[in-house]
Amino acid sequence: MSAEAAGLPAEVPDGTARSVPREPGGRPEATRGIARPEGGGRAAGSDAPAPARQWPIIVVIAGTIIGLIVTAAGAFRAGTVLIGASLLLGAVLRWALTAVGMLAIRSRFTDVITYGILGAAIVLLGLMAQPDPLIRIPFLEDIIHFSVR
Repeated sequence: MSAEAAGLPAEVPDGTARSVPREPGGRPEATRGIARPEGGGRAAGSDAPAPARQWPIIVVIAGTIIGLIVTAAGAFRAGTVLIGASLLLGAVLRWALTAVGMLAIRSRFTDVITYGILGAAIVLLGLMAQPDPLIRIPFLEDIIHFSVR
């Protein structure tokens, strides 16, 4: 067991001991030095009300909620396409804007790729839904037929 894990002063490279504040379980009391993701600042100035400062994530969440309501109302294809389009909009907002608030989770590149792939997959699956799919991809149908046998 290390000295820090035991709650004892830790040795630093110059040989002096420093005290690390710890909780009873041995974990540090506070985490320091974690930077916000690139673009993670407020989307509007601090004089704007709280919802306006986070408008990009609110737009994406609102579109997703509307898509879920449309899906629950019985229009599966329209609802899933709306959910996927909301995620694609999130990818576009993350790519185009410098400050997107809580829409920024990781690096800009990772966020755009993640939102884009998930949004495109949901739209594609919504358009391929049975009965009467709007898009037919033969090799995916073969995979499904092979796995269902």
